[in-house]
Amino acid sequence: MNVIKSYAVFSAKSKLAKPISDATHTLTEISFLVVRIQTEGGVTGESYLLSFQYSPNAIAGALKDVGDMIIGAQVHDTVQVFEKINHANEYFGHEGINRWAQAAYNIAMWDAWCKILGQPIWKVLGTSGAKVPIYGSGGWISYSIEELINEVTGYKARGFKAVKIKVGKPDWKEDLERLRLVREAVGNDIGIMMDANQGMDTSSALQLARAARELNIHWFEEPIHHKDYQGYQLLRNQASISLAMGEREYSTVPLRELITRNALDIWQPDIVRLGGVEAWRNSAAVAAAFHIPVLPHYYKDYDVPLLCTIPNGAGAESFDWIDPLIDHPLQIENGFATPHNLPGWGFSFKDSVLTEIK
Repeated sequence: MNVIKSYAVFSAKSKLAKPISDATHTLTEISFLVVRIQTEGGVTGESYLLSFQYSPNAIAGALKDVGDMIIGAQVHDTVQVFEKINHANEYFGHEGINRWAQAAYNIAMWDAWCKILGQPIWKVLGTSGAKVPIYGSGGWISYSIEELINEVTGYKARGFKAVKIKVGKPDWKEDLERLRLVREAVGNDIGIMMDANQGMDTSSALQLARAARELNIHWFEEPIHHKDYQGYQLLRNQASISLAMGEREYSTVPLRELITRNALDIWQPDIVRLGGVEAWRNSAAVAAAFHIPVLPHYYKDYDVPLLCTIPNGAGAESFDWIDPLIDHPLQIENGFATPHNLPGWGFSFKDSVLTEIK
């Protein structure tokens, strides 16, 4: 009954009026790949990953390769299946597209298993709370000032208590001016964070961080390249601003390197890059051992339930991109998100928005 008998891979897209840019990438579409597995007992497990316009054939191929490997497995054997896939993927490496596919099936297996148990995943794993602070994300560099202010004031009107703004303009003083206008627009009772998406050099990041102190910026995300551990150490020692990092990582090795240098304040795991539920929670446990809060990257519909199962969860990031595409969007009220009480992850993509990839 619990044996996986089949899988299918689908694509879906969210509406995007025009391209959006951060300091390092321009996004021309908001695309997703959705995986569904089916058990012999007729239970469906589902997961999704954010793909944008990048390498659609490569990631779809990886999803099919990994899907073939999990046929016949028990849905509760998530660790065993993870190690099986790890062994098979070692030849080409454990970072990159193969890890994304590995995570997709891990997340879908957890969905199916918890549906069989009739419980939401956060209750199966054990809870530390039942709601999570959530912040509004966006603030794209490509936005006009009007678009930027409309977005952040829109988040405030919806009850969000914090917003995140992209930085990394060629002249950091332009970033500072945009941040100043955002602070004027939302007032002092709204937290503001800034994210350079690795798009700055250490000198510019340091100057921006110091100049932004008067605006009460909560933290600075990925100011420089994510492998420049010494640069993070320098910034944390000299900029007097909290540093956040982690979304680009495929293991806890970078977390260890930053902890060793006392160069990190907030850990931002990406559930898909890390490899799924166990890998996400393992990284959170490492962070907890050093009193570092966890504030994950992007996947709020997975992160909010998981944050309810750890002692050091600090909050979640919110984009609305999948909300029109799924049956039960996450409920957000007064700056907090509440996990679903439905079995599994508590939501599924609507069949009408999916196109199967044969």
